[in-house]
Amino acid sequence: MDGTRLRVSGRTRTDETVVIRPRRAAWMGGVVALVMLAVFTVVAVLLRTSDTGVIFHLSDQIAMIGVGVLLAAAALSFATPRVRADADGIDVRNIGVGRHFDWSEVLSVSFPDGASFARLELPDDEYYALLAVQAVDRHHAVEAVRALRRLHKQAHGS
Repeated sequence: MDGTRLRVSGRTRTDETVVIRPRRAAWMGGVVALVMLAVFTVVAVLLRTSDTGVIFHLSDQIAMIGVGVLLAAAALSFATPRVRADADGIDVRNIGVGRHFDWSEVLSVSFPDGASFARLELPDDEYYALLAVQAVDRHHAVEAVRALRRLHKQAHGS
């Protein structure tokens, strides 16, 4: 199944839990990480064998591979976004940042036309991006937004 990983569990509507993760971003992050690591490793190996007029040492090679590892880790961070929602509220983990919202704090769940990500509409014209619900995941993003809206509606008793 291509797109957002959407897992809905629960016996009744009141104990439903929705977990959403981006799939295409995670896949692309992994591919980019592997390419970065491979390129920096090849460059590190070739540093001592190429005749550039500059003298490279083993420490330079290790540093080059280290840079590749850091860039690969940065690329893999795009696989970390996650949304977990239940009747009590919604936990949003974006890249490096996590936050919990009670449903009483959320005015609505929206996915504006042309936007890359869904978002939580908050009071005072603020919003919080849901990086786990991405437009590139197409119909899975639609299913995710519908599930989140259903939980939001249940929490508000509508």
